[in-house]
Amino acid sequence: MRLESPAFREGEWIPRIHSGEGRDLSPPLSWSGAPQGTRSYVLILDDPDAPAGLWIHWVLFDIPADLHELPAGLPRTPILENGSRQGNCWGVTSFSRMGYHGPLPPPGQPHRYRFTLSALNQQLALPAGASAAEVRSAMEKHALAETVLTGIYGRG
Repeated sequence: MRLESPAFREGEWIPRIHSGEGRDLSPPLSWSGAPQGTRSYVLILDDPDAPAGLWIHWVLFDIPADLHELPAGLPRTPILENGSRQGNCWGVTSFSRMGYHGPLPPPGQPHRYRFTLSALNQQLALPAGASAAEVRSAMEKHALAETVLTGIYGRG
């Protein structure tokens, strides 16, 4: 499976428009190569370089299996028009925001931002607002494949 974005390539800088310093729009994403039996997708964006620990920036699950792309600037609603559910994010152990919240690291070294897309053999029986940990736990025995797109972003 392969995950790509026309906004940035693997290992490249994420454009400011997709950051907390810019318009904070989710980037456009597309994927291909899902395995047979895929019934849904999960997308989790995290920052493994955050000083406080693994920082969650986006949780999107129950993405329909017939979708192979997401446009830029998805709304921060609990359930998207395509049926996908958004989880709570923006933190390490406490999550207070729903939907995409882009890179906004402290000044200093750039951070890595990992967009991890997983193909599952079922949808998850979770409500919108679930945390990344709840989503990861629910999908544990149902993941068929996984791919990661990593971008970088830094401030001052």
